[in-house]
Amino acid sequence: MNQRQFGFEQGPIRPPNEARSLLLRLTRNCPWNQCQFCPVYKKRKFSLRTVAEIKEDIETARDIADDIKALSWKLGSAGRVTDQVINSILSSSQYSESYRSIAIWLHYGTAACFLQDADNMIMKTKDLVEVLEFLREKFPEITRVTTYSRSRTVVRKSVESLKKIHEAGLDRVHIGLETAYDPLLKLMKKGVTAAQHIEAGRKMVEAGIELSEYVMPGLGGQEMWREHAKETAKALNQINPHFIRLRSLRVPSRVPLYQKLKDGSFTMLTDDMLAGEIQLFISTLDGITSTVTSDHIMNLLEEVSGKLPEDKEKMLEVIRKYQELPDSERMIYRIGRRGGTYRSTDDLSRDPVTYEKLKKLLHDISSKDGDQGVEKFISDMVDRYV
Repeated sequence: MNQRQFGFEQGPIRPPNEARSLLLRLTRNCPWNQCQFCPVYKKRKFSLRTVAEIKEDIETARDIADDIKALSWKLGSAGRVTDQVINSILSSSQYSESYRSIAIWLHYGTAACFLQDADNMIMKTKDLVEVLEFLREKFPEITRVTTYSRSRTVVRKSVESLKKIHEAGLDRVHIGLETAYDPLLKLMKKGVTAAQHIEAGRKMVEAGIELSEYVMPGLGGQEMWREHAKETAKALNQINPHFIRLRSLRVPSRVPLYQKLKDGSFTMLTDDMLAGEIQLFISTLDGITSTVTSDHIMNLLEEVSGKLPEDKEKMLEVIRKYQELPDSERMIYRIGRRGGTYRSTDDLSRDPVTYEKLKKLLHDISSKDGDQGVEKFISDMVDRYV
């Protein structure tokens, strides 16, 4: 088989901050797959891959990387994946998707690797250790290896096992905490309790693994938003993860939660309510040194980001600035933010031309379809990113 058509498995998703990482698949899909808000992996069966299969993929990735570097030398780029090298690969149909993936990774030079899919800690410790050691052997240039896992899986491993996994080469784990309010965890069928979230998080930190906990603003709806914000913050205060990542709730029609939205048993927060929930959440975080990030287009206020405790007031000020905007300004900002134009409320005054265009767009939609039409327009824009 032509080297350029070689391939290896990759899963459907990765965290936004791993967009430029090498992606390798250790397990397929999600072993739980019941979360009411999640659109990924539904109707797909979970399966473990064998160590031999994974090693073969790593070997293939290494061969492709070496071939790309050889191409670079041939093109006069001395082994570097320059614009010339990357363009020669991406513009040709003779290269496989895996080949393109490796080329892009080398081009960006992140030296990071993300292991897919949803819960690789479910692998036997010895198998995961063997895979990690092999990966580090074949790709000594990699400086960070990261993966997803679930709290319910992590609590089943001892701190000693987690330390072995860390020593073998795993640097960071992303966990979808989402909420630590038990009635909401039950409603959303997370299959975990707040106590298990806390235990798992503390085990990770004790083992020396960087921990990134995901929180989902809006998950409590109008019915449980206050308890969701406070109890989740209190749990994180007991964990002190390295990162707290905000990922606001969206409910496309393909997720189970959509039925609760339609029958009225779950009510979405408005953007203004969401800002209030995040304000309560940030206010309740206390005694920890986590870095809060809001690095996703689905989040209303990207600038709610910083290191605790020193940036806490700065993050709360971002929320207050939004809340103090006149109604029409908040609406213009929301359209600009949801459309990908604005990243800060300060952008409202930075570009008068864009501001006037958005103001006219708001007027046209409102005149034709009223406030409901505006809300639908904004909602449709956000759901493009789900």
